[in-house]
Amino acid sequence: MGTDRIQLTHAARTWLGEDPDPDTRAELEALLTAVEAGDEAAAAGLEERFSGTLQFGTAGLRGEVGAGPMRMNRSVVIRAAAGLAGYLKAQGQTGGLVVIGYDARHKSYDFARDTAAVMTGAGLRAALLPRPLPTPVLAFAIRHLGSVAGVMVTASHNPPQDNGYKVYLGDGSQIVPPADAEIADQIEAVGALADVPLAADGWELLGDDVIDAYLTRAAGVVATGGPRDVSVVYTPLHGVGREVLMAAFARAGFPAPTPVVEQAEPDPDFPTVAFPNPEEPGAMDLSFKAAQSLGPDIVIANDPDADRCAVAVPDRSSASGWRMLRGDEVGALLAVHLVNKHATGTFAASIVSSSLLSKIAAAAGLPYEDTLTGFKWIARVDGLRYGYEEALGYCVDPAGVRDKDGITAALLIAELAASLKEHGRTLDDLLDDLALDHGLHATDQLSARVADLSLIADAMTRLREKPPTVLAGLTVASAEDLAEGSEQLPPTDGLRYTLAGDTASGVESARVIVRPSGTEPKIKCYLEVVVPVTTLTEARTTADTVLAALKKDLAAAAGI
Repeated sequence: MGTDRIQLTHAARTWLGEDPDPDTRAELEALLTAVEAGDEAAAAGLEERFSGTLQFGTAGLRGEVGAGPMRMNRSVVIRAAAGLAGYLKAQGQTGGLVVIGYDARHKSYDFARDTAAVMTGAGLRAALLPRPLPTPVLAFAIRHLGSVAGVMVTASHNPPQDNGYKVYLGDGSQIVPPADAEIADQIEAVGALADVPLAADGWELLGDDVIDAYLTRAAGVVATGGPRDVSVVYTPLHGVGREVLMAAFARAGFPAPTPVVEQAEPDPDFPTVAFPNPEEPGAMDLSFKAAQSLGPDIVIANDPDADRCAVAVPDRSSASGWRMLRGDEVGALLAVHLVNKHATGTFAASIVSSSLLSKIAAAAGLPYEDTLTGFKWIARVDGLRYGYEEALGYCVDPAGVRDKDGITAALLIAELAASLKEHGRTLDDLLDDLALDHGLHATDQLSARVADLSLIADAMTRLREKPPTVLAGLTVASAEDLAEGSEQLPPTDGLRYTLAGDTASGVESARVIVRPSGTEPKIKCYLEVVVPVTTLTEARTTADTVLAALKKDLAAAAGI
């Protein structure tokens, strides 16, 4: 056995000696036994687990559950919690309350309980939500209970093998720099795991009163006495959204949605979907099958931690009879509904979302702001009244939940659908109105999931070194490297191309943004084409043609 292999097995044995979890200890023991027997595949697996450390950042932690510092496990979580506790104490928050939530993924409760033990052992107060619940309930509880911080154990819509650790500060919004780096420094300073004080008890187990308070707040996003005649098929995608969403609909006076039976109960293995994300191919198949027989007005889906909301509408041209609305379409619909409800304050969207929201805000005389990708940025907009991101995230009540919330978004969509139905109209009709008023804003996405993260870096380098000058026959009018930052936006790893309009092709403008995903091993390219509307059919045909050409040309330029 070579020197490197000896050092690797020594590091693994040292880790093993500290690991508090019998499951990951057994996993690591088996790997070590195989390595010592000469199993090269096991050696490669061991090397990958010990090739570094999961890095704590603005998204917290997220990764595959398993043994070793490059996996999500109790050892990694205890260190992260100790780092967060150290950060809070350094900020003068000694004795403050940290509220902790968790979903139904593998090890979520263990990670939440360990966090409570660390916080209590550090002299802070800790409170656990009473059971697996949606992320918006945790985000609400932080502000409702006057907490100094919150932790949500969830990997959101990631694959079944993953889990994650999302950190909020006392204003109820996710961390941003420099807090992420300062917490990471505190994590790095944690010594031996045995030296982290772990309380055996002493934390609080919250009751259903916090859920009741959330439901009261959530039901308040819709008008009392308004239209309620709307039928909904609903799926939580094996996540934790059903209980709370059904209770929210009942409290707001809507008919009970019909759950998709096969996906109604929490299941950390997500057996009916390849990826538990409503945007992924096939994820909505069972919902559409149920809708074919039930004939509802709309279909609503939450992702597994219910901070995202997907909406589908009837579509006779589709084989399933249903069409998923794009996140940008739902974002625009919610914005118009809020405007019609006389909302005041700033509207905001991330730079990867459609530019249509800025036009809706301008027409209503409301301020608008662009932000970097992620609700950690949207939530920090001064005077925020409504914010959304194209990845199905909507913040419709920032005073209650300063983050995306798939429950309150679903309530508002149901209210809008019921209001339109009362006048013989649909969500699609309202989207047509928006296209006629502001031009057709058609969006799409090109993404590539990779096993080797270096492929993402290679693609970004390729585009920086040889930026495209023409895409889909449109001239690239400007190419911005977002890593350089600007007066409006902090630096981020991304590229933005603004394409000139072309009268001959019927395009008013187009835009492309390329960035690595912050939560998945993906490179993502966000596309938007704006087409003036003479007839809707003609405008849609033009937009589809240009978007398809953009995808093809961009894939070639990026090498993906």
